[in-house]
Amino acid sequence: MSNNESFEILYRLPIPPEEGKYPGLAPSRRVEHGLIVERDVAVPMRDGVVLRVDVFRPEGQWDLPVLFTYSPYGKHARKGFHMLYPQAGQDDRRFVDPGTTGVSVSHYTVWEGPDPLYWCNQGFAVVNADSRGSWGSEGSLTFHSQQEAADGYDIVEWAAGQPWSNGRVGMTGVSYLAWSQWNVAATRPPHLFAINPWEGYSDPYRDIAMQGGIRETRFRGWWIESTAYSRNRVEDVVELCKQHPHFDAYWKARTPDLSRIEVPLYAVVDWGDHGIHTRGTIEGFKQAGSREKWLEVHGRMKWPYYYRPESLDRQLEFFTTFLKEAPGATLDWPRLNIEVRESHFVGEVRAENTWPLEGTVSTPLFLDAAAGALTKDLPAASSLSYDSENPKDFLEFSVALDEDTEVTGTMSLQLWVESETDEADLFVAVEKFDRNGVRVPFPFQSMFHDGPVALGWLRASHRDLDVERSTPQQPWHTHARSVPLEPGRPILVDIEIWPSSTLFRAGERLAVRVKGSDYYTYPGVPAVIHHQEPHNAGRHTVHTGGDHPSRLLLPVINHSAS
Repeated sequence: MSNNESFEILYRLPIPPEEGKYPGLAPSRRVEHGLIVERDVAVPMRDGVVLRVDVFRPEGQWDLPVLFTYSPYGKHARKGFHMLYPQAGQDDRRFVDPGTTGVSVSHYTVWEGPDPLYWCNQGFAVVNADSRGSWGSEGSLTFHSQQEAADGYDIVEWAAGQPWSNGRVGMTGVSYLAWSQWNVAATRPPHLFAINPWEGYSDPYRDIAMQGGIRETRFRGWWIESTAYSRNRVEDVVELCKQHPHFDAYWKARTPDLSRIEVPLYAVVDWGDHGIHTRGTIEGFKQAGSREKWLEVHGRMKWPYYYRPESLDRQLEFFTTFLKEAPGATLDWPRLNIEVRESHFVGEVRAENTWPLEGTVSTPLFLDAAAGALTKDLPAASSLSYDSENPKDFLEFSVALDEDTEVTGTMSLQLWVESETDEADLFVAVEKFDRNGVRVPFPFQSMFHDGPVALGWLRASHRDLDVERSTPQQPWHTHARSVPLEPGRPILVDIEIWPSSTLFRAGERLAVRVKGSDYYTYPGVPAVIHHQEPHNAGRHTVHTGGDHPSRLLLPVINHSAS
């Protein structure tokens, strides 16, 4: 048992840290490149367990604001486990290794974290921590846990109390380093003054582990094998996902109450990280209780975007405001900056005030199985079926738009579906086609350039809705139980299609596709979202029109009303 939680944590064998090129505990203090570099500093937690941190600060300076990162990825910036970074002067499809560009990325930089050389030169200290149980930190290694949050709280307070600190701590970083910010900020450390969650899920069940109630099977397994470096016990997240298919006490303990977050936050995400970060970052922004909060959503690739000069300028302005200035300082920024995409790396950035956007018009398009079309008017009854076990078989419904149309927000698909069994795993994609019928691809999952407009998922037995949280535009599933289908009988399901922003020119086509498996699989690439065990057999039939008004609800932006 852990943290008085009403479930048992299962553990797996750790991977010896040496296999991850861990240099071993070696407390030291050096002056390098104008920095004081302290390695493996011992930080005791409230229960006496000692975690290890590396501290970077500019030589000869005091009264420093602190940037803190916290993850199991290894503060020693281990070789072989770093993303590729953008090269100076190149667009963000070009990458080189860390330490060779001089563009804010030195060899001190941890996986998905800030570059200490850059930030110390701006008058900040950087504290990178190995989470409990990882590498040289004591204790058992758990993920997304209340223990992680409590430890993060303790490190914030430790950093604020150091003689070189000004007592004001901020958090930054990408992915897990962003997730930990939501988790720690919800505990309200007194000396945490700002967070910058960059591409970080906030609901581990819905965002990354069990999309639509369908267990993710590839990325999660690769991730734990890349993360389980410890001398102690390691939480077996793969087995626990299998044992906790519903949103139960295990998942509730791993989902922070975002409304408790009060510190200023600047959240950033890209439209193409469906299955990992897009939904969770936007939900974090929406649900956070912070009075001062900003959201930026772009159409590019996440790693280069974090380190590009324009992004660093905004990060610096944000942290300077809240970590160096007097409390109550504000930024003269729009609440939202979004990139409305038109095609690959083509889009227009626009300032907005609210999410959903002002001027959003919920626009229904009805599915017509007889014509394979999306129509404004309810069609006559018809149906189409597909082989749920054939990855090449899918249904498509499309419409040629008669005027320029911006679709920005969460779409929802109401589908009357019939299965030959008591289950149906439904995979939905929204695609764009140009006037010549050529599919328009977009950046996708951080590494690829052939992605869709948006994706959605649902295991039909998880169709129960939370009536208080659901809206017509965004269904919110409880995932509290499984309600089997009655074979051969159509049932209504509501599918959340993750947020996106796309401009369709007059004459271009919007299409929605439905099938029984993933659309994008990338064989041989382990670090991508995949669902390799769908609960499907036989044919699925989609009923449209008449008494079964299947429909796609679009968030169309009326610019004259915004």
